[in-house]
Amino acid sequence: MKSSRRKFITTTATMAASTIAASAMPLNVQEKEEWPVIHHVFFWLKNPGSTEDRDKLVAGVKTLAKIETVKKLRVGVVASTEKRDVVDNSWAVSELMFFSDLAGQATYQTHPIHLEFIKNCSHLWEKVIVYDAVDAK
Repeated sequence: MKSSRRKFITTTATMAASTIAASAMPLNVQEKEEWPVIHHVFFWLKNPGSTEDRDKLVAGVKTLAKIETVKKLRVGVVASTEKRDVVDNSWAVSELMFFSDLAGQATYQTHPIHLEFIKNCSHLWEKVIVYDAVDAK
């Protein structure tokens, strides 16, 4: 009986130590994202002080995630970061999209959901600037 109890205690202690060690190790579960086409858009509102207009535009941009060729969508508003000469915080809303390829980005441009977004939200913005990029090799 002593030997089975000792074995149980040793096994349990070993398992507990392994669990603690494993939980302390950094997880390397970052997925490799293969979305080399980047579409970054900045919007300036016609009514820059209007939180309501900003929120409507944010909601509109979020509908674009339903487009099947959009692999990832991030919607942002201006961050309250340090003011520096190189920081442009004059815009109100940004969208950052990732596509698998240029064909997917082209599909997005003429997709009915994108066209509906433009129809429903273009009255909110005064200016739009788009930066498209592909991963450097």
